This record gives sequence, structure tokens and C-alpha cells, in this order.
Amino acid sequence: MNILYQQESSFNLPDMLALYRASGINRPIDDSTRMATMLVSSNLLLTARLDGKLVGLARCLTDKAYVVYICDLLVDKAYQQQGIGKALLAAVQQATGPQVQQLLRSAPSAMQYYPQVGFTPVENGFYIQRQY
Repeated sequence: MNILYQQESSFNLPDMLALYRASGINRPIDDSTRMATMLVSSNLLLTARLDGKLVGLARCLTDKAYVVYICDLLVDKAYQQQGIGKALLAAVQQATGPQVQQLLRSAPSAMQYYPQVGFTPVENGFYIQRQY
């Protein structure tokens, strides 16, 4: 399997929505306007493509000097457990550099995954829950 990992500055919304659906991640995929806003507002999109087909995505916000927040890490269910997520996280590190701290918020189902790929749990955070 020859997967191409790359940073992309534009996106095809139908392809992105198809990937979000195929990954099973919980996002407002039926609200294409909101999804488009999420994607266009992200300043770092790293993709995984197999023969041109979008199979993985790391959607990030970063200042490129101190911190990168990984908003979404998703892989099409048909391609999960093949190292694509780990490779996307490595691509984030490569794109931002070792001086930039990587942060993310995990779905409960992925809590065991992130320590396996080098992330340390954090307890010194706070949030205000979105209303919808």
C-alpha cells in the first residue's frame, strides 16, 4: 500500500465529508456549511491519500512557533489499524518542528491509542462545552 502524506492548502468538501463519514468520527457532517468553515479556518491540513483517494486527515490549528492543536485525526474505517494515524501525527511533527507542542482532545474510544504513539495525558486543562 503506497500512501502519500502531504500538506494541502485547499480541499474538496465532498471528499472531506465522505472521509468524515467513513471514519466514524463524531462531527456535524450533515451541516456542510459548518464543516466547510471548520476546514477553511484550519491553517494546517495534512492528508493521507491512497491512489488519490482521501483515506486520512489531520486537521490542525497552529501558530507554527509554540503550539499546534490537532482538532481532528481521522482515518477511513476501511484503512484503520495500518499506521496511517501514526504517520499523520508524525507529519504534524514534521510540518511544525520539534519546538512546537502538540495538543489534542481525545474521543473516549481513542484514550488508549494516544499514549501508544507518544502522547502524555494532561490534566491541567479547562473547557466550556459547545451548545450544539
